[in-house]
Amino acid sequence: MNTTLTPGIARERLHSLTVIDVRTPGEYAGGHLPGAHNIPLDDLDRALPALREAAGRRELLVVCASGARSQSACAMLSRDGIPAATLEGGTAAWASAGGELHRPAAARPKWAMDRQVRLTAGSLVLLGLLLGLLVHPAFQLFSAGIAAGLVYSALSNTCAMAALLGKLPYNRTDRAALDGVLATLRRG
Repeated sequence: MNTTLTPGIARERLHSLTVIDVRTPGEYAGGHLPGAHNIPLDDLDRALPALREAAGRRELLVVCASGARSQSACAMLSRDGIPAATLEGGTAAWASAGGELHRPAAARPKWAMDRQVRLTAGSLVLLGLLLGLLVHPAFQLFSAGIAAGLVYSALSNTCAMAALLGKLPYNRTDRAALDGVLATLRRG
């Protein structure tokens, strides 16, 4: 059965947890829990054998930005018989509660996924409005569609645009880095 840990409880138990961060590499580089291993949600299937081994030694704590992706990851792990907990409120709640975030010193700063979504959505809305003014008013419907998608995203706590942006090479996992994380999890 999967559980949810508050940031306070997670901080107290951090030394006894294996932390898996399911955000994109760019988000992970922007700040992650101490000792967290980056396995993006899209790569979780590939990591199942290593995660099963790691869960046999220490409890898994799955984290993301807000808790939505980590809940999805925990459901996927549960279907595969791997117990895991999620961090309530994600990395944002951890930082708000005074938790330390580690940032790789050599990592080139990348934009967090929410920032990428804001830029893309804002640009598309602006483009639709400009085309509506300069070409044909029907282009404003494009902007309305983007706005409707953002409202749905907020209500459902999902984001199709983030899923699409996550597929861009900029947001993809370096295979060698993922192989290194999986080897570390297997060794314990």
